[in-house]
Amino acid sequence: MSMIKEFFIGTEISPAYYGELLDFIYRYYLIPGEFTDIRKEALKIAFRALRKDGVIYGELIGGGDFKLILDYPRNLEEWAHSIYADIFTSIQVFEDVLRQHTIYFAWVEGEDIIPEKPPTRRGMASRGIFGSSMLLVYVLFFGVNIILFVILGFYAVIAILLMQLGIILLSDRIYARMGEWVLTKDNPSVHIVQFQLPEDEFRFFIKTMGEDAVVRIKREIYDASLANKRPPTCDDARSVLERHGFRCNPLYERSRTVNLYRIVERAASAFGIPVPKVVLANTMIANAAATGPGPGRGLVLVTTGLVVQLTDDEILAVIGHEMGHLVGRDPIILFSIVSAEFILRLTVLLPVVIISPILYIIVAMGVIFFVAKFFEARADLLSAMTLGKPEVLARALRKIGYQKLALEKRGSQRITGWTAWDPHPPIYFRINRLENLRDYRNIKSPLLQSAGDVIRGLKEAILHMFS
Repeated sequence: MSMIKEFFIGTEISPAYYGELLDFIYRYYLIPGEFTDIRKEALKIAFRALRKDGVIYGELIGGGDFKLILDYPRNLEEWAHSIYADIFTSIQVFEDVLRQHTIYFAWVEGEDIIPEKPPTRRGMASRGIFGSSMLLVYVLFFGVNIILFVILGFYAVIAILLMQLGIILLSDRIYARMGEWVLTKDNPSVHIVQFQLPEDEFRFFIKTMGEDAVVRIKREIYDASLANKRPPTCDDARSVLERHGFRCNPLYERSRTVNLYRIVERAASAFGIPVPKVVLANTMIANAAATGPGPGRGLVLVTTGLVVQLTDDEILAVIGHEMGHLVGRDPIILFSIVSAEFILRLTVLLPVVIISPILYIIVAMGVIFFVAKFFEARADLLSAMTLGKPEVLARALRKIGYQKLALEKRGSQRITGWTAWDPHPPIYFRINRLENLRDYRNIKSPLLQSAGDVIRGLKEAILHMFS
């Protein structure tokens, strides 16, 4: 029996690059792959994939949302999904290359104009440290512990526990300092404009003028438009860009307005909690996080990179994951787990620590981070159960984590994802789990279900590596 399935893949590219993206998929995926009868038109590619047990007919149509139509027998459903996943990844690769010669502008009406922060190592590290679970902060405390014990002796135990609790209680304020703008019900939207310039012109300009010249261009365009409370358009930017040797074609421009506060409000309403404070960080690193001592004093941090890369539905699904942390009170629970380990380390487990402190730290942190994966998996599940769209969260994760996903196809990398000091399960596991979720509304204990899924995921990864 034949099946016809349509996939819609939202992109961030401007109309000038629709044809180039199709060319990219044609040259680097379809031609080298196991496809025949490939017919390419201006904004459409038709192809056929042939095996002994059947044929898949495909059609990819370019546009604001790329549309993939696959016609296949039911026994080839897994292969059809693999074709979709590969084309999805090809689009992400193309977008990643395009971002390297794109000039971004983001602003919130009524707020100060703040240029985009470059993705410095320090910035990426800070956002890694202040993830949803705050666990990496506690790793840093191992060094602080030693200093405090030298200074305070036994009283250092009380000081350290109070310090950890203070971080949790003040975590919403810590996050707030990482953002540039606060969005409210009266001022709810973030505006994004992109100029996706021709790569050859951009590369030549960077080689001739240096990296700092892009910052100068952005400042000039800001002064000509946003500083006067007007969004930057090609008309505003033309004189600036042409002065630096760029052509400003409207087809290279893409603009978008996202009512981010409304998206968070919808998620909070679905979860039955007060709307948390919404903070936007102007960096192109795609990220979101939530924290706070409880749902009544929560905060959601979103980056402009996430707003650029995801559709509104995908942003909602990611915010749903973060709401799962708030309603589950994960920061407090994980604080309790880490505090219990700290007390055990100084009492019952002290002889083991004295014998082999490095081995103890490796094992203890490995166990804590593995347990933290239960809570991350639960947040995925709560988003799916509450919002009812697990496939949308899976699609968002594919966009954000496509590079990790490619690495995790190797068995060794899958094991590394499970054993790494990272509170998140491997991305392949999270996506597969969401895409294959059934009867999720009837799950009685999301945490127990997630713990079981995580343990089974690790077991399957081990078996896969040795198979």
